[in-house]
Order: sequence, then C-alpha cells, then structure tokens
Amino acid sequence: EETIGALHTLVQQGKARYVGISSYTAEQTAVAAAVARSLGTPLVIHQPSYSILDRWVEDGLTGVLREEGIGAIAFVPLAQGLLTNKYLGDGTAERAQNRSSVREKLTDKALTTLRGLDVIARERGQSLAQMALQWVLRDGVVASALIGASRPEQLDENLAALNGPDFDAEELEQIDALAGGLNGFADIWAESATS
Repeated sequence: EETIGALHTLVQQGKARYVGISSYTAEQTAVAAAVARSLGTPLVIHQPSYSILDRWVEDGLTGVLREEGIGAIAFVPLAQGLLTNKYLGDGTAERAQNRSSVREKLTDKALTTLRGLDVIARERGQSLAQMALQWVLRDGVVASALIGASRPEQLDENLAALNGPDFDAEELEQIDALAGGLNGFADIWAESATS
C-alpha cells in the first residue's frame, strides 16, 4: 500500500502518467493492482525476471497479470548470457571465470541443457538467443523483453527473434523437458520477489 501510494502521488503530481512494479509475487501483484485501482492510478506494467531457465512467473503471476490487464516486461530473458552461444564453445571455462555469477551456474548439467536448447534453436533456424527471446515473448501477457547488447551485431541478432517461426507443441515439450530440471537456477531475483 505504501509503495502504490507513493506511485499514486507521482501520478497526482503529474510526474508520471502510468506506473509499474517489479519482482512482485502473484499475491503481491493482486494486492498492488487492487490498491492502484482504488486510488485510480493506472498500474500498467510488471517487470519480472523471466527466461526459459527462470519461470517463477508461471506459478500464478502471469494469470494475475492477465486478469488485471497488466503487461509484463521480462528482464534477463537471456539469463545473464547463459541463453546465448557465449558459453557453449571452446573457452567456456575461461569466459565463465571472469563472471562469478555465471561460473557457479555452469555445471555439467547446465551445459548439457544449454547445448540441447541450442540444437532445438538451430533446427528452428535461430540462434539460442533468438529462440530464448521468442520463447519469452510467446505469451501475450509479455509485452516486451529487456535485452542488453554491447555491440550492434547483438542487437540485430536479438531483434531477428521477432521473425522466427511459431513454436509447435513438440518444440515446447522439448524445451520444457530440457530446461525443466534447471528452472530457477538462473533466478537471481527470487529473494526480492518473495520478501
């Protein structure tokens, strides 16, 4: 109530037209939406972490967003670079050494999963990053995905995800089978979403 009240004040002062929240659980989001509605404040977006490897939003949050007419803007949809080809080739260990948050996650099981996802992506005519972005955007409640690009080529590659073929049921099942065992292993924001 305090947070939504502060956002309401910004709208009332003309400093914002619409407001959003980030990393709220499904229950917190429902309460926030009710408070915003009672104040007449347009709560229009929720920014959760969401990727093939981090699906906590599917445990009720996407349903609440849909019911409330709130869109999602997924952040870290490429799981801090894990859902790119960056760590799949030679030199993986050396690149991972430079990022402790990645080094801890690159277990043999994780690499096997990422390589399997890469095979599905290539069969679709996409890079792993393109498939991962398209997967996040497949649900209409996800209005956008925040990407980080350090080079123009990365931006071009990521934008090409919008031109990929629709997923068929078999592909989605394969992705779920591969990534299901790692769900949440890339969720660096889990604690903030539950506190």
